Amino acid sequence: MAELAKKVIGPEGQPVKSKRSSLSWMYLPAVLAVVTFIVYPFLNGIRISFTNWNGFSQSFDWVGFAQYERMFTDPTTWLVVKNTLLYGIGSTLLQNLIGLGYALLLNQSIRMRTITRTIIYLPVIISPLVMGYIWYFFFAYQGGAMNDALTFFGFQPLNILGNPAVNPWLIVFVNTYQFVGIAMIIYLAGLQSISKDYYEAAQLDGASSFQQFKNITLPLLMPSITINVVLNIIGGLKLFDVIIALTGGGPGNASQSMSTFMYHLYFSRQDAGYAATQGVFMAFIILVLSILALVYFKRKEVEA
Repeated sequence: MAELAKKVIGPEGQPVKSKRSSLSWMYLPAVLAVVTFIVYPFLNGIRISFTNWNGFSQSFDWVGFAQYERMFTDPTTWLVVKNTLLYGIGSTLLQNLIGLGYALLLNQSIRMRTITRTIIYLPVIISPLVMGYIWYFFFAYQGGAMNDALTFFGFQPLNILGNPAVNPWLIVFVNTYQFVGIAMIIYLAGLQSISKDYYEAAQLDGASSFQQFKNITLPLLMPSITINVVLNIIGGLKLFDVIIALTGGGPGNASQSMSTFMYHLYFSRQDAGYAATQGVFMAFIILVLSILALVYFKRKEVEA
């Protein structure tokens, strides 16, 4: 009887499938897409990292951990890792600080708030490759808008794109400029979900604006901070399009990220095995930093 009671009986006496079992089949296309376009290529990349495949030939040799030994002894690896961490962590820090500042400002009742919000968000809809070319034609030594303006006023042109000390920071700036609007929107949504009762109670207790921000706004914004930090870290660590368009990874390897270095290894040097090794290492770095950030900020979240 207990077993029969668990079944839902239809009008003709036949068991009716539950909604949950019907919905589970709807997940199948998504699961197949993830396995086909993410899981399988990643596992295949790991397999290739143990070979000396050139990316085109039908034949290759298994070399074991030789590519990994080569990677950890290659000075270029640590240069591109340093740049990748700069793009990931630097962009994350700037996007969150500036995005939060914009959100706090636009959460107030100011004039032209909607237009300002739209202008800040507008770069997000532009392709990163196009954005990189826009800034390239602004900073280019020959015919760049900035140098044209400098020479017009009698100053010497600047070779910013050819300066290896400045290039990586320029990429961080462009990436921050383009995607700060996403951080702003997420923070705005978080701010608008905080009840005004907390602030009214704090004002009655004589709390200053800074104390309200520190003890009310910041703790209750932790879910928004978690989302922004994780998204920014992942996006910054796998930065590719802007670098290709703006500097091409140069001069030399000065502004290469791990993504652009893999591209260079595969297509320019036909060293697919080594490129796959770099890809596995990059995936490991992204996974570790993302999980650390997620766990850390999740622990800081409080119940509203």
